[in-house]
Amino acid sequence: MRRILFPLILGLGGIAVLIGLGVWQLQRMEWKAGVLAGINARLSAEPIALADLEAPDPEAMDYQAVDLSGRSTGEEILVLSGKKGVGAGYRVISAFETAEGRRVMLDRGFVPEDARRAERPPVALDVKGNLLWPDDADSFTPPPDMGQRMWFARDVATMSETLDTEPVLVVLREAEGDLQGVEPVPVDTSGIPNDHFGYAMTWFSLALVWAGMTAFLLWRIRARTI
Repeated sequence: MRRILFPLILGLGGIAVLIGLGVWQLQRMEWKAGVLAGINARLSAEPIALADLEAPDPEAMDYQAVDLSGRSTGEEILVLSGKKGVGAGYRVISAFETAEGRRVMLDRGFVPEDARRAERPPVALDVKGNLLWPDDADSFTPPPDMGQRMWFARDVATMSETLDTEPVLVVLREAEGDLQGVEPVPVDTSGIPNDHFGYAMTWFSLALVWAGMTAFLLWRIRARTI
């Protein structure tokens, strides 16, 4: 009994920890599903007029559907991007003057590499889109090329300083007016993974393996004492 006590405690403790991690991942899965449901609800909600939102709160209003009317100014930032089946290209982030006289940023969508230098003069647009404060940049993201106005990630605060706008970004979903060859890339949740079920199955599988190894070890110890 003394010989099997420590392996038994170690085995049961390991199984408990691994099962606990699996349960935690299932809880995380439910939490993430709730987050995604909330985002999808805001994405598909009836748009609120941007004019009614003086200073949108990034936490409370992220993904909120909005509508606005006005004109692009011709000032824009290009953010390096890509599209399946097309290849490299850019997101076009334009300064946009609303009918109420505000200056905000409009993520108009994607253009391929060969349209980088195409002329996109001021144009009137009636826009339906979503507020977004993207978290694209990290410590490995290169700084923007200010001479070319080319960026490697969207950063609302610094982009708004460059374009002299409010720190508000609207990602275009659909618009009435000349899109000037820019293809809208609406916000969705396809890029937000919810892989916690797979993680949970991994932990539960490891718990099963640990249990089998523990049982085998205990059998070997018992066999030696007989």
